[in-house]
Amino acid sequence: MKSKQQTAKKFIWIEIKHGDDLLKTISDFCLENNIKNGLIFAIGALQKAEIGYYHQQDKTFGKNLISEPTEIVSCLGNVSLKEGKPFVHAHISVADKRGNVLGGHLNPGCVVFACECLIIHLEGGQLTRNLDERTGLSLWDFS
Repeated sequence: MKSKQQTAKKFIWIEIKHGDDLLKTISDFCLENNIKNGLIFAIGALQKAEIGYYHQQDKTFGKNLISEPTEIVSCLGNVSLKEGKPFVHAHISVADKRGNVLGGHLNPGCVVFACECLIIHLEGGQLTRNLDERTGLSLWDFS
């Protein structure tokens, strides 16, 4: 088993405004601030959401569209390099007004009602993503 070690460089609270696309806002912030490695945490509420899932046999992504307001129960992810640029990979769980939870990949189309987001900027051994033929996914390269 291979590993890479990193150290927390700084903790950054970022402003995500009402009406912003959650993934785009986080991705743009990382690109503009040269954050190549990091951890992402967010809570709040969405006006609508698009949450992805991966069909392992077909090696394709599907999506669930949620057109009603939801609470962000949890949004966790990371930042690494893909094709030389910061790439945000995050998963999100949202709950409807009845408390039913749906989760999966954070996709574009998650429109913020209100959100509190923390990025922990990491430094040290660079994590990059490359296509893994077995899974069809861009995974961390530990070579």
